[in-house]
Amino acid sequence: MTAVNRRDRPRISPGLRLGGPPVSRRTGLIAALAAGGAALVAFPVVVSAPWMVNIGLFTLMYAALASAWNLVGGYAGYPSLGHAAFFGIGAYTEAIWWTHRSAGSGYGPFWTLPLVGLVAAALAVPVAWIAMRTRADVFAIVTITLLFVVQTLAFNLRGLTGGAQGLAMPVAPFAPDTFERPFYYAMLVLFAAALALSYAVLRSRLGLALVAVRADEDKARGVGVPVTAAKLTAFAVSVAVTAMAGGVWAYYLSFIYPQFAIDPLLSIGMVLMVFLGGRGTLWGPVLGAFVVAPTQQYLAYRFGASQLYLIAYAALFVVIMLLMPRGALPTWTDWRRRRTAGVRT
Repeated sequence: MTAVNRRDRPRISPGLRLGGPPVSRRTGLIAALAAGGAALVAFPVVVSAPWMVNIGLFTLMYAALASAWNLVGGYAGYPSLGHAAFFGIGAYTEAIWWTHRSAGSGYGPFWTLPLVGLVAAALAVPVAWIAMRTRADVFAIVTITLLFVVQTLAFNLRGLTGGAQGLAMPVAPFAPDTFERPFYYAMLVLFAAALALSYAVLRSRLGLALVAVRADEDKARGVGVPVTAAKLTAFAVSVAVTAMAGGVWAYYLSFIYPQFAIDPLLSIGMVLMVFLGGRGTLWGPVLGAFVVAPTQQYLAYRFGASQLYLIAYAALFVVIMLLMPRGALPTWTDWRRRRTAGVRT
């Protein structure tokens, strides 16, 4: 049997509906998206303070990372804790390629980002083929082990990565007053790409296959869903976006260290943002990123290197698990549905 029978298909949550919204809502949705996109494009022009543009840049980076993680951890139900490893691989790939090359006008490193994504995806497929033989908690342990293996390699392959002394990239020759702006727009493009990929996956057979895997992988395999191909495709796309974000990050900082490029807190941040907004939804990771990332960046500026934001991370995660285990968007959707049903009765 090569297709999923209608009665065998898993029930899809409101955040995962493959059909588009009603026509009456679609115009409003398109208008809201256009307004939001215009606001994001205009933000670094309207806001002149470099520190605020920097916060916007990192917010977009986390929104792209959370949306990418959601392809694996949300749609397929495989909670990866090792995505920071591929963020670091992307950062080091970009840095190694440009270490002894001139950035020219400054935009050259941006054009190599698709190559960075392809390298990360190629490395991810054999890793995922092995790691995704496990599930749930075991998969999380395997992926975080991968993170520490990659971090250890970055410390010890001194001839390639510079080891603990770090690795330098050419400093971008952009004007100091608007230095952050090109990097902001690069992150904006990555965020838009991650969101578009998430939307395309939801409306495709791949999205239906991933939902089936999350609902019951054994049953999905039994009724003919290409489980392995779906999981590997989602993982490859996810880490490709993650690696490209790492490439932009490395070029922005122009000097990278293993403990920062391959940081477990980066993976934790992705997971927290997705769980806050709603795992397995299109807009949940975006909501989570736009709440958590600016707050974290502001606290970092406010309190310096005290890392007090880690306490806020832990507290927020506990609150989410206790009050909104499904995330903000699904919880709000359920409340709205119950309220509507109560009004009708």
